Amino acid sequence: MPPEIDLARRGLLRGKIGATPPVVQLPWSVDWSAFVSGCTRCGDCLTACPEQIVVLGEGGYPTVDFLRGECTFCQQCATVCKAPLFRPTTEAPWRYKAHIEASCLASAQVFCQRCQDSCEPRAIRFIPELGRVPTPTVDDQRCNGCGACVQDCPVGSIKVDGRSVALG
Repeated sequence: MPPEIDLARRGLLRGKIGATPPVVQLPWSVDWSAFVSGCTRCGDCLTACPEQIVVLGEGGYPTVDFLRGECTFCQQCATVCKAPLFRPTTEAPWRYKAHIEASCLASAQVFCQRCQDSCEPRAIRFIPELGRVPTPTVDDQRCNGCGACVQDCPVGSIKVDGRSVALG
């Protein structure tokens, strides 16, 4: 059996100090530095997630992978955690929003509206344009950052992150 690798030490040798914040943290989780300080990497949140979108990220810390599916905001990850790593679930789960990249099929004049069809809060709408296929827009007021659109996009043109919103 090979010896266990100390990921923190290996990162230090590569010039990394601490785990890099993931693109998407778990819903209701505290800021990344506090999360990393208190997380034991027990894996309870991974097994508790019914959608199986909570995965091990860098350093063995849990993160969300929308390529596996959407977050239903079931609160299981926050409920099962024994450490004080989560804000009250009465607050907004996070401030992430969907962004449609330039590689969207509509940019290439290919008709596709799968993201709109998968968007339960109806945050993604397609605007008709004369002589062109409809182009998508995201209503930041309606988007809850659930990630349903990410997995549904056939070309991977949708990202969910905190780009346009300050994370807190």
